[in-house]
Amino acid sequence: MTRDQITYIVFGVILIASLVADLGLLSKKNQKVTIRQALYQTFFWVGLALAFFVFMWIENGQKPALEYLSAYLMEWSLSIDNIFVFILIFSAFSVKEKHYGRVLLIGILMAIIFRVIFITVGVALVEEFEWILYLFGAFLVFTGYKMFTASDDEEFKPQESKIYRFLKKFLPLVPHDGDGKYRIIQNGKPAYTTLFVVVIMLAAIDLVFALDSIPAVMGIVDTETDGYQATAKLVIYTSNIFAVLGLRSLFFLLRGAVSKFDYLQQGIAIVLVFIGIKMLCGHWINQWVDKQIQVFISLGVILTCISGSIFYSIFIQKKGTPGDVNDGSTISD
Repeated sequence: MTRDQITYIVFGVILIASLVADLGLLSKKNQKVTIRQALYQTFFWVGLALAFFVFMWIENGQKPALEYLSAYLMEWSLSIDNIFVFILIFSAFSVKEKHYGRVLLIGILMAIIFRVIFITVGVALVEEFEWILYLFGAFLVFTGYKMFTASDDEEFKPQESKIYRFLKKFLPLVPHDGDGKYRIIQNGKPAYTTLFVVVIMLAAIDLVFALDSIPAVMGIVDTETDGYQATAKLVIYTSNIFAVLGLRSLFFLLRGAVSKFDYLQQGIAIVLVFIGIKMLCGHWINQWVDKQIQVFISLGVILTCISGSIFYSIFIQKKGTPGDVNDGSTISD
């Protein structure tokens, strides 16, 4: 049994045990999650991810462990950006707080499944057509530029999104939560509640974010060295899934403060542009900079940009920034 196989087994056991604990202990129906509980759960998920980093260092070595940590931090910072959109969705469809935990859990489980499929396809394409990395690099530079220059007027509006319009066109929707149900019988016919709509939108939005995050992770991880591809896949899978697992507790912890991270988007944008340029210039960079050193540089840039943008947001507030999102609007027929 190889070291990568052992790491996959350990990761699988951790993943299953964590989900069972989450389903059985932390996701009771109609349970509200306090800030203290969210803080403990966030410590748990982050601690688990960091413990896996230590295990990977011992089992697989320094390079994949540092790649994993860099990729995890990249995904974790993008998760904070995710949460702002999640808050808009919950607010737009007037989801009751007692349903938050269960809806988030189902949406995240769907996101994990879709991400595994997405990563598998992406890695397979890169292995078959290495030039796709250049497309990913150009896409990240473009996305980072658009993200950095985006204005507040471009705020995501859930009820005007293509996802919601698609659901509304093909499914009978009702303007209420069905008392916690996802599907009800109305006039003898099945109809879908706002909770169903929110679950689908959470999973779909996470996939949209994955269009940025997964190519970014591929830019951090060494996918070119012969014999290292299996380890690269391991790093991409584990970093992504660990970040997604902690998304729910992070939502409860930051939902009142996430709108105050005004400049986090710019910090993430700089990281995406950096990784995109690194992918586009990889051939020349590899000739001058050792790949081990590149991992340290990537980790340093990610830590500096993300922490710097968060601290800058705390001390410098944008003029005219609105307060927490809570418009109380509801779904309409």
